[in-house]
Amino acid sequence: MKNLVVLSGAGISAESGIKTFRDADGLWEGHDVMEVASYDGFLKNPSLVLDFYNQRRRQLHEVMPNAAHQLLVDLEQFYKVTVITQNVDDLHERAGSSEVIHLHGELFKVCSTENPLLVYPWKDDLFLNTKNKEGHQLRPHIVWFGEAVPEMECAITKVVQADILLIIGTSLQVYPAAGLIDYADKAEKIYYIDQNPADTHYFNKDITVIPDTATNGMKRVYEELV
Repeated sequence: MKNLVVLSGAGISAESGIKTFRDADGLWEGHDVMEVASYDGFLKNPSLVLDFYNQRRRQLHEVMPNAAHQLLVDLEQFYKVTVITQNVDDLHERAGSSEVIHLHGELFKVCSTENPLLVYPWKDDLFLNTKNKEGHQLRPHIVWFGEAVPEMECAITKVVQADILLIIGTSLQVYPAAGLIDYADKAEKIYYIDQNPADTHYFNKDITVIPDTATNGMKRVYEELV
């Protein structure tokens, strides 16, 4: 089986009703992103940050995977599919994807503020003074701006092995995630689906750009690949 590696971003989750990470004005749900997506923001106003992610977590209980997620699962009949996602939702897993790497963490997990290796499943609200048995305050298991991306090396290894690379619903503006495409030297085909695709010329690769929604673009790619 050929290796099909998927790089997914906010655009695939948007069709399930999850807002994209950043609106055109640079705000995320009305907040400056550094207020709610940085460790400094957490230190300055932990209650605001915890409440922000509580709202995101509650929303995640209300949404479902969409047709684009399902088509990626369907491709597993024909390819060894690895999904590398910038999304913190679990919609790929709920759709049935077998292998999902989360670059930026997961909403349904929390971790210790003292030891990031202590990670726990978490589907309810999280509050100040909610601690683990070691007495550490718990925080969202989210990779905030300025923090290391623990899964990056694993993701690079997968992209290096890709026979086909499928980029879906991402602006290719957030690094280091956007830099993964540079490692796809073996890929015989690269597809890029996004309603507002970035300029891909500076990647110096032959990329098939599909300026469409995740679902419509996935239908086209599925037909070509199968």
